[in-house]
Amino acid sequence: MNLFRNRKLLVATKHGKEKVIGPLFEESLGVSCFTSTEFDTDSLGTFSGEMPRKDDALTTLKKKCFLAMEKNHCDLVIASEGSFGAHPMAYFASADEELMMLKDTKNDLEIVVKELSMNTNLNACIITHESDLLEFAKKVHFPSHGLILKPTENNFSKVIKGIKDVTQLKKHFYEFVKEFGSVYVETDMRANFNPTRMTVIEKTALKLLQAVQSVCPECDTPGFVVSKAVPGLPCRWCNSPTNSTLSYWYSCKKCGFSKEHFYPHEKTKEDPTYCNLCNP
Repeated sequence: MNLFRNRKLLVATKHGKEKVIGPLFEESLGVSCFTSTEFDTDSLGTFSGEMPRKDDALTTLKKKCFLAMEKNHCDLVIASEGSFGAHPMAYFASADEELMMLKDTKNDLEIVVKELSMNTNLNACIITHESDLLEFAKKVHFPSHGLILKPTENNFSKVIKGIKDVTQLKKHFYEFVKEFGSVYVETDMRANFNPTRMTVIEKTALKLLQAVQSVCPECDTPGFVVSKAVPGLPCRWCNSPTNSTLSYWYSCKKCGFSKEHFYPHEKTKEDPTYCNLCNP
């Protein structure tokens, strides 16, 4: 796209996210991606908890973009912010929610997408025996995925991150047990120590790229994306409206133009299983 071609694009990360973000945007937009150590993204919060995130994910993401641009004197940036916890609908499952933003101060653009995935190895446990440690490690895909050791969940007096070697894991485990009696082991959710999360980040980057390439029919501004989902897809049996999506509204933040797109999931009727009248 002409708005971005031959421009430098900062990927604001210290955890290797540029490996999946950079190639996508360089090939499709003609930008030149780079990273920088001028701004430490961990200053806004760490997954291990010693630096708690003070704001919600979106506010933190906006701060990350702004501070990275300010420190590097650039006008085009991509950043992401992950959150982990219980899935909002499948309550007994863990979820990875990734927000990703492209900010372009030259063209006054701010485009944000979200990806919610149950594909995560998020886990933690208090352990006192080596056999339990190795069983936990196997369950969370160690050593391809890193581990973090702490005295307890909220005790940060001693924190060892990025463990990906079984010899080092055992060594540090016995040090903790000797000093504290047990160890709190948790999955390292930083992207460069968690290939599963990196896969979700790549999927989020693809979604962001699609949003950037979606332009307003009226003013050609990138970011013509879904602003509202409208329920009401009719039941195949009784034709009553269901809670399933009937249409999406696409909106332009620049000129305000909106357009409704019906049947976004390529079906005009819903299965009666999801009808409150046919299947109360």
